[in-house]
Amino acid sequence: MHFVNINSKEKRSNLFSSLKSGKLLVFPGAYNALVAKLIKDIGFDGIYVSGGVMSNDLGLPDIGLTTLEHVSNRAKQISQCTLLPTIVDADTGFSDCKKTVETFETFGLSGLHIEDQIPEKRCGHLDNKELISKDEMVNKIKVAVKAKKDKNFLIIARTDANSVEGIDKTIERVKAYEDAGADMIFPEAMKDEKEFEIIRKNAKTFLLANMTEFGKSKLLSKKQLINLGYNIVIYPVTTQRLALKNVEDGLNSIFKDGHQNNVIKNMQSRKRLYELVEYEKYNQPGKKITDFNTDGHE
Repeated sequence: MHFVNINSKEKRSNLFSSLKSGKLLVFPGAYNALVAKLIKDIGFDGIYVSGGVMSNDLGLPDIGLTTLEHVSNRAKQISQCTLLPTIVDADTGFSDCKKTVETFETFGLSGLHIEDQIPEKRCGHLDNKELISKDEMVNKIKVAVKAKKDKNFLIIARTDANSVEGIDKTIERVKAYEDAGADMIFPEAMKDEKEFEIIRKNAKTFLLANMTEFGKSKLLSKKQLINLGYNIVIYPVTTQRLALKNVEDGLNSIFKDGHQNNVIKNMQSRKRLYELVEYEKYNQPGKKITDFNTDGHE
């Protein structure tokens, strides 16, 4: 059994075509392959893999402790279980933007973003972030762009300048990153519609909006983001937050009551789980496990 790239080039080509159409594409975050299947089943446009979520999943804070190996292996599992395009958070490039781009492209991802923080980075919605210089980030972007083999593999430049240097310096960085060849700009921690609008008016290329909860950004609706001219919206930690809140509440109930009867109504049923993993496809008479790859294809 092995992973294979399922139409990776086709996914990337379709994603670029969708972006050029002007449609706002919605990419919820997935912390594992099963959540990715749910995202696909419900009908979203794509899947996002958050670096913060990968850190959380290891029980670590999001301060640059995860490695390319940590994130790429999980991103590979997530990206190859559906036909949806998947974008991944590559932090600051894991010290080697060339290797990072080559790894994620080989693993079937449709794009990645790198940010302009120092290697000891912080979550984009926390204080005390430090930036590398604009020129250092421009060089990173040029290396990343040169490293990709598929012209449709998205190189997204994230800037954290707004909460460090202010909106004017953010605009300067946005323009420099576009000139360096970034396919899309990710302005992190915009506070409100006005700041999102300012970036749109000063940017020439595609834009990504981050609608993470409990952060510095006002949570805008899909309609608002369409009116502002954004191209992708991500909900990076939403699914993990939903899951962990429900797990914590359920565990507290079991600890208190000595049984799970009071929380069964909050659980996904066995039937629904089996639908998601397509159990019946594998359970056909005469079928052997060796008849399938781990992507579910015979």
